[in-house]
Amino acid sequence: MPVKRFLGLTGTKLQIAIGLLAGMDFLLFGYDQGVTGGLLNLDGFRKYFPSIDTTASHTAGWSSAAKNNQSTRQGIVVAAYNLGCFSGSIPTIWMGNMLGRRKAIFIGSAIMIVGALLQCTSYDLAQLIIGRLVTGFGNGINTSTVPTWQSECCKSHRRGQMVMIEGAMITCGITISYWIDFGLMFADPSEVAWRFPLAFQIFFAAIILFFVMSLPESPRWLILKGREDEAREVLGSLMGDETDELFIDTEFTAIKATVLEMAKGNLSDMFTMGPDRHFHRTMLAYVNQMFQQISGINLITYYIPTIIEDQVGLSGTLSRLISACNGTEYFAASWVAVFTVEKFGRRTLMIWGAVGMSLSMVALAVSDSISSSNVGNSKGTSAGIAQCVFLFVFNTCFAVGWLGMTWLYPAEIVPLKIRAPANALSTSSNWIWNFMVVMITPVAFQSIGYKTYVIFAVINAFIVPVVYFFFPETTNRSLEEMDRLFRKSNSVFEIVSLAREEPHMYGPNGELLRTLDDVEDEAVRRASVLSNPAKHASRNHHEHMTETTAETKESDGGSSEEK
Repeated sequence: MPVKRFLGLTGTKLQIAIGLLAGMDFLLFGYDQGVTGGLLNLDGFRKYFPSIDTTASHTAGWSSAAKNNQSTRQGIVVAAYNLGCFSGSIPTIWMGNMLGRRKAIFIGSAIMIVGALLQCTSYDLAQLIIGRLVTGFGNGINTSTVPTWQSECCKSHRRGQMVMIEGAMITCGITISYWIDFGLMFADPSEVAWRFPLAFQIFFAAIILFFVMSLPESPRWLILKGREDEAREVLGSLMGDETDELFIDTEFTAIKATVLEMAKGNLSDMFTMGPDRHFHRTMLAYVNQMFQQISGINLITYYIPTIIEDQVGLSGTLSRLISACNGTEYFAASWVAVFTVEKFGRRTLMIWGAVGMSLSMVALAVSDSISSSNVGNSKGTSAGIAQCVFLFVFNTCFAVGWLGMTWLYPAEIVPLKIRAPANALSTSSNWIWNFMVVMITPVAFQSIGYKTYVIFAVINAFIVPVVYFFFPETTNRSLEEMDRLFRKSNSVFEIVSLAREEPHMYGPNGELLRTLDDVEDEAVRRASVLSNPAKHASRNHHEHMTETTAETKESDGGSSEEK
């Protein structure tokens, strides 16, 4: 059947186009995270903002209290972006279902352009802080909306890979920012060395503005608003020219049933349990986002040039070069998750990622302790090299296990009725904990040194059992299947085993294995067997004896005829 084309695309190509634009938003997000760290120690930047200069040459002879105050001011300026992101994610709780996914992304990108202009034209600290707050506000809207839009427009078997590509794009943005900072460092003390990197954010935001309204709206949101013909048309476009009507009808019916059931909800439903276990699911999404940030990733992302220069003792040029190489390796490692998330599942990547991050933080604590107490000798140099290596190792473990996961998992775990506000709330968790980590990092390093790494090692170790016991697997589950599983669960512990044991509607390649009715029938049969195995065995024996008797009679009858 002929289907509507968006930008001339349908089916898999259209889903890839949505993924690429969503990825562009996350590339911008990553660029914003990485760009500031490489500017803090530039002479041209410090000239305009001396009150956040924490370099040893500037603070030589200062008291510990004065150094802590300077570090706190630097943390506030850098973390202002994250505070803006938190502020932007909150109104999305109400705006998400009101405006639709595409319009929210359009508005968020426009706000980011305004913020970037304020930053790159700053001549005093107040304007720089305001610019970072505004940029963050726009990004908070986008990061609360894009994962929902992406997950609602992709088939369940491809959804994980698409969102993991978004995660890879975050690291791509970080890498681009590191290399731009490194290249323009040679223009220092010219103002272009720090103004151009801040202005370059506009390029990515402009691409999003230009294309987002030319791509389809979420079919689930269209059904929610009563625009069913448009929703069916979009589903046909997303599934492709060769998709038969039965498959489209099955998907449309499943989505519509869920939407009609959930349309009665309101924001307060996020905080109620009920048969759909909304609060349970909202907390899983919230904690998942929180775990990503308290792992300590942005301790490295935001401050790696400063860490290498101040703790390892390398020159500014070499520290930025290693930072850029670190970002490049981070980007390469992020693609591992793209090809493993559907094969090994969400839980496996999260658990082993946290194990690797915990061990890396232990190694960083040990190497930093040795290098700081052996400055200037071979032992200290060796420890410094080890510290650089484990910065790479930590980023690798994070990229595989947690980078894209917190933009995928919350969108898969919460029901449609509260999906937009719950994802906005969970994203606010990401940003408030991000703000906390970025804010305290300079002060923590100044006050307790290597013990900062010990704190994050313990946190990552704690993440492992929490994921194992409380986070259900969502791989190859449609959004509607997850609703059914949570309705069947009676406790926070039961959902993990249900997700592991219940039959799937779709296969690993997206093929329809059974309808929702088939799944329910199979689950009823399984429950009957488990609750009364003796009765089930007796019934099977009776059926077997009946079949045997019938076959015997048929055989005897045939023999009589021959006679």
